[in-house]
Amino acid sequence: MRPYSPWRRAGDFVIISGQLGLVYGGPKVDFAEGGTAGQLRQLLTNAEGLLKEAGATLADVVKATMFVLDMDDFAACNEVWVDVFKDPLPTRSAFAVKELPLGAKVEVEFWAYSPAR
Repeated sequence: MRPYSPWRRAGDFVIISGQLGLVYGGPKVDFAEGGTAGQLRQLLTNAEGLLKEAGATLADVVKATMFVLDMDDFAACNEVWVDVFKDPLPTRSAFAVKELPLGAKVEVEFWAYSPAR
């Protein structure tokens, strides 16, 4: 059992717990290839699946918080970000951190505005 919820709805908001760039469905769970940018692209795919479960999409994301191990990877993360998100882009904060769960290079949490249907 997880010690947290992957997502929760609070009124018209869907909050997605911090996502890592893990690839599920194979013989073992492991991080996506491609360093920080590859992990970011995978975690965005993972977040998209959780948003779908909650009745939302990436287009509904209004706020994200990104935690990255190395700010030298920030420009590459921005390239992935603008490739995945379209205007209007969500607001975002980014922080360099000493370490992340399971040895991840990047983690992102999301807030989406998606009125309950």
